Amino acid sequence: MDQKDNEGQEASVILSLVDVRKSYATGPVVAEILRGVRLDVYRGDLLSIMGPSGCGKSTLMNILGLLDQPTSGSFFLNGREIGAMDDDELSALRNASIGFVFQSFHLLPRLTAWENVAVPLVYRGLASATAQRRALKQLDKVGIGARANHRPDQLSGGQRQRVAIARALVGEPDILLADEPTGALDAETSDEIMQLFARLNAEERLTGIIITHDREVARQCARRTRISDGVLSEAEPPRGAGHAPGTGD
Repeated sequence: MDQKDNEGQEASVILSLVDVRKSYATGPVVAEILRGVRLDVYRGDLLSIMGPSGCGKSTLMNILGLLDQPTSGSFFLNGREIGAMDDDELSALRNASIGFVFQSFHLLPRLTAWENVAVPLVYRGLASATAQRRALKQLDKVGIGARANHRPDQLSGGQRQRVAIARALVGEPDILLADEPTGALDAETSDEIMQLFARLNAEERLTGIIITHDREVARQCARRTRISDGVLSEAEPPRGAGHAPGTGD
């Protein structure tokens, strides 16, 4: 089911989870981590998934990032059901469709900012000059173009996270998946990073999913969900009326 975006246009479903469950067996004991999660993510959504430690959000993030598969249920990405895909197909889809941002940045210390951003493009086989041009353009978009030739140890935490965001977006993924992206930052810098996500969402129509335990971070997303004991629920209906795709019971 489609909904309207901020400009009144039809917003298509880009990702859909249908009754997704995940469990692990330890001897005779089966631990059910995710319990029938249902979620539709629309193109242009800026969505937070909030919950405390142990609630299942890390497991859900791994499934959303194509790093793990559910025990049961269905996962559709751009209309493709991923359940029957092999590891090579999943890896190719992940590389093309999902950009990752992590709490700890994961920048390569010996590379400059633009070289770090260009790494995914180099892996795709782009020519060096093309990769550099696209990396510099992306650094400008996240407001750190002037630091393009600085190494990570010459950047502040907020600047390093901007580089990490540029790296995640340089391959033009369908979805940005951010795992506690402000967890290593102070409150002021955290707010700056969330404002950046909001600007990219508004200006570039970024589709973003932000995993967080921080209520203030979650509050700054236009759409908010919460996971508790493996059940995902929508904080309020998504833009455009009565559809509530995040209800997970």
